[in-house]
Amino acid sequence: MVLTGGPGAGKTAVLEVVRQHFCRHVVVLPEAASIVFGGGFPRRASAPAREAAQRAIFRVQLELERMADEEGEAAVVLCDRGTVDGIAYWDREPERFWGDVATSAEAQLARYAAVVHLRTPGAAHGYDHSNPVRTESAAQAAALDTRLLEVWARHPCRVVIDSTADFVAKLQQALAAIRREVPTCCLVHGPPPADVNDPKGLS
Repeated sequence: MVLTGGPGAGKTAVLEVVRQHFCRHVVVLPEAASIVFGGGFPRRASAPAREAAQRAIFRVQLELERMADEEGEAAVVLCDRGTVDGIAYWDREPERFWGDVATSAEAQLARYAAVVHLRTPGAAHGYDHSNPVRTESAAQAAALDTRLLEVWARHPCRVVIDSTADFVAKLQQALAAIRREVPTCCLVHGPPPADVNDPKGLS
């Protein structure tokens, strides 16, 4: 399944709590974009560079998912974004992207059993600029969040969680949506805590 949403939506905090409160059969994958850009892939503004980056991110995401599947230990693989997210960052028509990576939107949507979308907070709800990989302003983040809503809109099992000033409530909604996809045996640590320490600092 996929956890997605615009920049600053709180994915990191949710994934950290999942790691702490679900068993090892719930495998949380790292974000492919962070691997690509953190590893030194050029982050340039030109169209060719942006397109090359999205193709690289797509292929890293595929291999992360393939690794988790082939290791055979996961009951649920929880992805920090999925292969469809790249369309929201793609400047040209989506068909060009799918042609470049030799697949289709339908095939990629079908990879995932469920999608949880965390809405990006606006300035009033504390959009966070602290992530070194994050370059978007609050307005740009909101626009990207809207595009992500659009690219995942056709998924038959999508949960959208709105932003709120109470991040703990948002966190608990996300965990409840994830728990519905997780086998009972994987909830070995019991329910999530009523709150987390400084959750906004993890977002």
